[in-house]
Amino acid sequence: MPRLPILLLSAAVLAACGSTPERSTAASSAAAVEPRVTEHRDGDDLLTAGLGLDGLRAMAPPAWADPANPTPAELRRRAIWSSWRGIADLSPGGGYGSLYGSVQAVPGREYSALARLPGARHPHRVLVQVPDAFDLQRRCVVVAPASGSRGVYGAIAVAAPWALPRGCAVAYTDKGAGSDYVDLDARTGVRLDGTTAPLDGGGDLAFAPELPEGATGVAFKHAHSGDNPEADWGRHVKQAAEFALDVLGRAFPHAAPFTFADTRVIAVGISNGGGAVLRAAELEGDWLDAVVAGEPNVYVEGHGGRPLYDFATEAALLQPCALLHVPADELPQPPLRAQVEPLWQARCASAAAAGLVEGADTAAQARSAYDRLRANGWTDEAIRAGVPSVGFDLWRSVAVTYASAYGRYGIGEHPCGFAFAAQNPDFTPRAATADERNAWWADAAGIPPGNGVGLVDSKVAPPDFTLPGLQCLRALYDGQGADAGRVRAGIAATRAAAPRPGLPVLVVHGTDDGLIPPVFTSAPYVAMARAAGRDQVRYWQVRSGEHFDAFLAFPAYGARHAPMLPYVYAALDRVEAYLDGRAPLPEDALIPASGRGLGAVEAAQLPMP
Repeated sequence: MPRLPILLLSAAVLAACGSTPERSTAASSAAAVEPRVTEHRDGDDLLTAGLGLDGLRAMAPPAWADPANPTPAELRRRAIWSSWRGIADLSPGGGYGSLYGSVQAVPGREYSALARLPGARHPHRVLVQVPDAFDLQRRCVVVAPASGSRGVYGAIAVAAPWALPRGCAVAYTDKGAGSDYVDLDARTGVRLDGTTAPLDGGGDLAFAPELPEGATGVAFKHAHSGDNPEADWGRHVKQAAEFALDVLGRAFPHAAPFTFADTRVIAVGISNGGGAVLRAAELEGDWLDAVVAGEPNVYVEGHGGRPLYDFATEAALLQPCALLHVPADELPQPPLRAQVEPLWQARCASAAAAGLVEGADTAAQARSAYDRLRANGWTDEAIRAGVPSVGFDLWRSVAVTYASAYGRYGIGEHPCGFAFAAQNPDFTPRAATADERNAWWADAAGIPPGNGVGLVDSKVAPPDFTLPGLQCLRALYDGQGADAGRVRAGIAATRAAAPRPGLPVLVVHGTDDGLIPPVFTSAPYVAMARAAGRDQVRYWQVRSGEHFDAFLAFPAYGARHAPMLPYVYAALDRVEAYLDGRAPLPEDALIPASGRGLGAVEAAQLPMP
């Protein structure tokens, strides 16, 4: 049987994917491209780029030999270092590599390409890691979409430690987001290999948008592609799986072809990646064998479901005030309390003036804000765990980017006047430096602020400087007008449906998740799936689990919260055993995990169902 061209999408595949109001069903010509292939052995490897656990734990990133011209190999190593540290708790007392997880060296090859969905304006990155010890007798691909808006290695800590040592290949996708930043001043973008290049240079640029006259600052794919990538997360995952099968045929031509009929495919992801694998689960066709979704950002209609944009903009407005109602010793970062209290008090006063809360003094206003969140479904645990999202201004940065994506706004078109640029210490925009540009692809998490790129808020005004912009963002969800309708239509296109009948799905979520509260996401998804008769959906709730394992390296977080990655790996173990016929699907579980207190993590703190 002749090998199919890489990234081939037939009309039949498109028909199987279904459609939403924002999804094109038009067929496109086959896109046959040669992948970029690199080998990783002898001091390099697939899992840690040769860094090992000590290298991943290093506080300073891997350095460039020539800062003005980092090589593709150096950029890859640094991107892997950054991706690990953004997801996993690698602190010496956290238990990674001893109680759970693996960082053993896995030699092999990587195949990378730019894939484009039919109807999409811009490509998404796909990358497949093929270990030298790939098990041809038990053909296996684990598909891992990036968490958040991270780059293509954004799920390496989620999938690779489980899959690569087993002899499985791992297929990644950035889901149409990622860190392929465009410098609008220098007119440069990012190539497939991570190096920068002029936008007019042609070739393999991962994101090359049309630039309006006089555009300045920074553009990035999630906000500015015009594709509303979240609406197509499931199709991104499937296309990455298709890419993996073609890659395996190239890697092992004597054993080709590799098909969905003879190759096991498991999809796993956390956060946005968790939402992406659940969207993949609803696609028709017997191409996917099992799904593990950790702390998924998933939106269903009914059953208490709320979209991220709704509860994020609500939290951005009310949480700073509501947290003043929580005793300092009940929050995970009490050392910062004195620094942020004046800002939270200002929000209480401005929220009262705007009619968002009631009360004549700060204490009454804080209680009112807290009560409003609770009345709208927030749990006590989620409110308390929202501290880092408030402290790092994460709610606002999420809302800005997602509003742009949902409304399909281009560069310079944000309806609330937000933009992105390198910034001076006083937050005024400036041109980025060459050193900053060179590091963006490897270091950035995919959504500013961070790595020298910040939010430019045209509505900043005293006394509560960010409130006007936040009110504008909120009005795009609950207000009227063309822009609000446009954003709400984009949100509607992201609604999840029930998984394919018979598909095993295991959802894992921490009860203390303050960024993606399970009461708005996982619990409604499971309820919807079961109401639709999907009896192979299981739900693990992890006591004390929050959203950011990487934050557990900070003592105040590690003392209170349990890591989630051990339970994602355990869920993969359980679905593998089920697919092998060695055990039934696990039952639902409320797992009594706990934080490590003042010592190191012990096995008893991480009980497994």
